[in-house]
Amino acid sequence: MPELRLHLATEITPIWRASEEGLNAPGGEPPFWAFAWPGGAAIARHILDHPESVRGRAVLDVAAGSGIAAIAAARAGAARATAAEIDPLARAAIAMNARANGVTVEIATADPLAAPPPGAGLVVAGDVCYERDMAERMTAWLRAAAAAGAEAWLADPGRAYLPEGNLAEIARTAVPTSLELEDRTLRETVIYRLGV
Repeated sequence: MPELRLHLATEITPIWRASEEGLNAPGGEPPFWAFAWPGGAAIARHILDHPESVRGRAVLDVAAGSGIAAIAAARAGAARATAAEIDPLARAAIAMNARANGVTVEIATADPLAAPPPGAGLVVAGDVCYERDMAERMTAWLRAAAAAGAEAWLADPGRAYLPEGNLAEIARTAVPTSLELEDRTLRETVIYRLGV
């Protein structure tokens, strides 16, 4: 995405070790925020190619990681772009990435899945179906957002726990990936609109 500037890592091991040492937290979570994962990248690409999908709307990027989808929404004219992320290092990365792109992105620090979902606007989540519990929680929450009146998107590059039923494909794209993170250099990623 040449339109966006992001502070990203090229290798996972050095930044993971640096994060653990800096936080004095051996065995800490991987630095998911240091990479543009295929799901978030697909959502960002779709938003930049279709700015009318967000123009004038509130957009909430859940499990935002680097903030790529929220930043794309802000660039494309969203009325408000919010990145929800519970990892403090990810929140710092989102703030740096938003500044690098000259956009304003609100950063929500609380776990959005612990609260009722918004009933309006667009809610997006990219690449969150890598673990059963996370996929089930996120899917239920996104479906609740759709039931409350929001438009809910889930982008997935073929992870193991993609939910079944009430998924309408709205876009499909091949996203370049790193062999540091994936088992291939391109991941076909699908953006779905969730129904109730």
